Amino acid sequence: MAALKEPVKIFIVQSLACRDTPQEVAELVLQEFKIKVDRMQCSSYDPTKVAGRNLSKKFKDLFEETRKKFDEGLIDIPVTQKFYRMRQYQKHLEKNAKNTVMSLNIMKQAAQDLGGQFTNRQEITGKNGEPLMGVSDTELDKRIKEAEAKARES
Repeated sequence: MAALKEPVKIFIVQSLACRDTPQEVAELVLQEFKIKVDRMQCSSYDPTKVAGRNLSKKFKDLFEETRKKFDEGLIDIPVTQKFYRMRQYQKHLEKNAKNTVMSLNIMKQAAQDLGGQFTNRQEITGKNGEPLMGVSDTELDKRIKEAEAKARES
């Protein structure tokens, strides 16, 4: 196993906390730091795994803090796991940087995903964003109350 410096250890801990697999983290370390580490060594920096049971308190705290922030970011996004998908698009884009057609397709897909094109949500309005029936919410509430009052009188 390679002896790792502090910045590399921090990178590994934070990547694992962001739910990257040990194999993905090993590849990222090679790309970022030009250091070859195996996935078993990366696993030893994950305190949720048996291999990481002896991790120092400093790195355990960093892992927990990063995981909490990562998970909160996912919860705040209305479309489930949009942040994760964006990270995956970025990874694929970097892997296929030399393939222009593939890169353009990945960027198009990411733009569509960010723009909400893949949701089922639809907003139905009338002309120029007016209410569909040409009746405001307050007017509609008033008409409902009148109809309810009539129904009670009958």
